Amino acid sequence: MEIIKLQNYEEKRFGTAIALGNFDGVHIAHQKLISTMVSRANTGDLIPATLLFNIHTKTVLEGKKQQLLSTNEKKIQILNSLGVEIIYEIDFNDELRKLSPKDFVRNILVDKLNVKLVTVGFDYRFGYKASGTPQDLKVLGKEYGFEVIVVDPIFKDDVVSSTRIRGYLREGDIKRANQMLGYNYSIKGKVIKGRQRGTGLGFPTANLEVSDDCIIPKIGVYMTNVKLDDKIYLGATSIGVNSTFEEDMSIKIETHIIDFSGKIYDRVIELEFIEYLRNEIKFHNIDDLKNQMDNDIKLIKSKH
Repeated sequence: MEIIKLQNYEEKRFGTAIALGNFDGVHIAHQKLISTMVSRANTGDLIPATLLFNIHTKTVLEGKKQQLLSTNEKKIQILNSLGVEIIYEIDFNDELRKLSPKDFVRNILVDKLNVKLVTVGFDYRFGYKASGTPQDLKVLGKEYGFEVIVVDPIFKDDVVSSTRIRGYLREGDIKRANQMLGYNYSIKGKVIKGRQRGTGLGFPTANLEVSDDCIIPKIGVYMTNVKLDDKIYLGATSIGVNSTFEEDMSIKIETHIIDFSGKIYDRVIELEFIEYLRNEIKFHNIDDLKNQMDNDIKLIKSKH
């Protein structure tokens, strides 16, 4: 896969098929859109590609950092698996933001990308103040000589969207979120030293440091998969404030990696969220806490 910075580049090697969108999470509706583009590109002798902004458009438009479903690394990994051969990256700056829909099509899609086919979702918006619609894009496609395919919504009880998936994660509805994503939601980060209470209790935990722009699911205890190097372990993951001890009320992500005893400080792990098990509980004594942790692990093993 090629990744090309578009600022000072014009594609003159071949015609392209381009999937347009933010593609946060690359959920099942995004996957349908991209697969449609790749299939048509392969039958039309075009190169399947996407145009991605190097920063989420809402970060610029709303002036605040967005919490995202996927890192760029994860997004690129999924796009590659779907058959995308080129990712064109462009800065979403003030100049680009102010382009009219027609100028965006002419200056970016036609002049820079040599586009012959475009696929977008039913709710796609483009151009200044998001004034361009899929129908506008079809009209401009006829004017500039490229085909436009508008992909219908995908339903999983409700319309699949990044916004709904974020909502499910914040509610702890991991199963619905994963159904819409088409894979298990995950967060990745470095293992840092905590207060080592888990070790003292007989349940050592990996304390995860994560980026502040990723979505942290609802406070509680989860069944997780823990990806470490090339291996996958079962995990019991707690997201919460250690309410039993009350020394530090900041949110922490702590995972007991089941049947694992190695040292992993400063190593990067990825947590895949499988199921929400229970709310965070404030225990009156250490024995009750230990009993509950033991029960959580037994439950997770029984579900595996």
